[in-house]
Amino acid sequence: MTALTTSDGVRIDYQESGDATGRPVVLLAGFKAAATTWSAQVPALVQHGYRVISVDLRGHGAAEHPESGVDMKRRGADLHDLLDALDLTDVALVGGSMGGNTIWAYIADNGDERLRSVAIVDQTPKMLNTADWPHGFYGYDESNRDSFFAERIPDTGRGTPIWRRGRRLVRLLRAMRGADHALSTGELALLHDHAIADWRPVIAKTTVPTIFIAGADSEFWPSSHAAAAASLAPRGESSVIRHDGHAANIEQPRAFNTGLLAFLART
Repeated sequence: MTALTTSDGVRIDYQESGDATGRPVVLLAGFKAAATTWSAQVPALVQHGYRVISVDLRGHGAAEHPESGVDMKRRGADLHDLLDALDLTDVALVGGSMGGNTIWAYIADNGDERLRSVAIVDQTPKMLNTADWPHGFYGYDESNRDSFFAERIPDTGRGTPIWRRGRRLVRLLRAMRGADHALSTGELALLHDHAIADWRPVIAKTTVPTIFIAGADSEFWPSSHAAAAASLAPRGESSVIRHDGHAANIEQPRAFNTGLLAFLART
């Protein structure tokens, strides 16, 4: 991994793979997940000629873990610092879970001029369920807006039961090996900031091709979020992967890679 110091003095890390002259693809993992969770995607992207940059933002993997002061705006700024330091343009951003909404935080403050395309992996742009958005986190609404994520990520009872996941579970456990599942006060604050955000207005102003990929059996929200979000984007499309959970790229890597590579090729 290569270290990079952000504009506020925090160390983040990234790993480059593939042809240094290829079109850049930046991979952003979800909450608490390391860049290594993209291990099933990197070889496929490299094989197709892309310059692949897997990122550990602050609080992820080997990067620095500040105890406080991290919110979605700062995560967007970290992504800006990375793109600026590496002077990346014509970039495809691929974000899983919170990594997906980090892309919207970046675009909200910096626009999409550096970007070629965006892929959002099983992340609804609005986690709070409301009358005009029934595609949020299961059980999360105005009645528990400020308390739902106060102590943990709640178990929704949705998705494929652990004992029925088979190889999907093996892949997930392998990818998340060594991860610290305890949540600090600062991480809970970030989770709440993430939960109350509404990125739909940003999506509506994003001009680059954008795909929203959902796991049909996501534990967190209905897969309908993908088509609903795509309908907001000027150049949006969606895809749902059957027999797949929230960690869509990990549980069903072959189907995920096929869809992602096809999207990148036509955009």
